[in-house]
Amino acid sequence: MFTGIIEAVGHLKAITAKGEDITITVDASNLDMSDVQLGDSIATNGVCLTVIEFNDSSYSADLSLETMNKTGFTHYKVGDAVNLEKAMLPTTRFGGHIVSGHVDGVGEIVERNHVGRAIEFWVAMPTEISKYVAEKGSITVDGISLTVNDLRKNAFKLTIVPHTSQETTIDHFQVGRKVNLEVDVLARYMEHLLDSRREESTPQSRLTMEFLQQNGFA
Repeated sequence: MFTGIIEAVGHLKAITAKGEDITITVDASNLDMSDVQLGDSIATNGVCLTVIEFNDSSYSADLSLETMNKTGFTHYKVGDAVNLEKAMLPTTRFGGHIVSGHVDGVGEIVERNHVGRAIEFWVAMPTEISKYVAEKGSITVDGISLTVNDLRKNAFKLTIVPHTSQETTIDHFQVGRKVNLEVDVLARYMEHLLDSRREESTPQSRLTMEFLQQNGFA
């Protein structure tokens, strides 16, 4: 589990093909690696990855074909900057929102505008996740916990303050860039709860084979 508050920016040192899968190595020299252990989770551009090898300044992780197909990693290359966040601890200050590191879809930057010292982005999103995105709600973009400031059909607006630009990769976002999106997990749970209640409230049909036989229909 993560919060979407980026701890450091790393860079891809290596991308190694392993059949249809890949293994990546991330330069994490700006991340505190002192408490990292094998099997730990590190959100890498919003994707929860398992550490399979590490040292004081880098770590490696495997990416399955499923992960490749569902995230922006198919577009990444060696040298690309990535947002890093270690899994949260019970004592972690909760500065963002609940982030699972399971990407719901890949979006695309379609507009970038400067408004005062802030940067405004419009991000196109897949139709199937648009119902989970609400104005003033939370969304994770490449691992960053952000607030949706406006909506239009299948797109949302972000307003990025200078601090966020300085501490993450978002200052490098240009029109056409693909980004990993994770919707607020509470929206998904709410949908599931409502669906379950609708199913429970649906009256059960009394039309049975026994009823048909008793009334001469079978």
